[in-house]
Amino acid sequence: MKKFIIFLSLIFISTISFAHIDHYKNFNKIEMEILRNNEVIGYNYYFFNKENDSLIVTNQFKFKVKLFGATVFEVEGYGEEKYIKDNLISYKSKTLQNKKEKFVNLNLNKTTQKFDIKGSSFTGEASLKNVVGNWWSHRILQAESQISPISGSVKEQIVTFVGKENITLNGKEYETDRFKLNSKDLSLQDDKKLNFDIWVDKNTSMIVKVTYKRMGNWEYRLKNIE
Repeated sequence: MKKFIIFLSLIFISTISFAHIDHYKNFNKIEMEILRNNEVIGYNYYFFNKENDSLIVTNQFKFKVKLFGATVFEVEGYGEEKYIKDNLISYKSKTLQNKKEKFVNLNLNKTTQKFDIKGSSFTGEASLKNVVGNWWSHRILQAESQISPISGSVKEQIVTFVGKENITLNGKEYETDRFKLNSKDLSLQDDKKLNFDIWVDKNTSMIVKVTYKRMGNWEYRLKNIE
């Protein structure tokens, strides 16, 4: 029975229109709003810059959590992914989390055919099969592991198909496939584990909604595409 469930999940994952990075060259900007306990507290924007065979995706995000009028958690960051002919060449990011700086410097090593990573929580090599854990690309659902866009840590993951759902976001209806993305390593501390629900629009293969629970109910929700 377990083998059947895994096989069924793989079938549904493969039915998503997993396009190449070129698919996103049609976009200039993806806007997502960040909610906590159903209240908008920030934003996550992705900008796309295309030139010949290269694609640069810039990520900007900011949110602030307040309790009784006082700021208890504040995050602001910037990241840049560079692709050439569908392949990730580099990724750099800087993030301020409660005034503490976190960072990632990732580069493709053509000699070893691995990623060289220097981050605030990990320094070392990683397989080219990894993806950067951002929400603009549905490639994250294909990967066996992901690289934290904030700290550079590498975590193995398991993706399972939940079901088909029709959802409404900002007045627009979407026909979606819903997935669960969890850490493979169950020994990780709860606050270090991957534990996301992800909704993918069947018509565009765009991630339109992401939810998770950590000191409240969090949601990344598609607001606009240009």
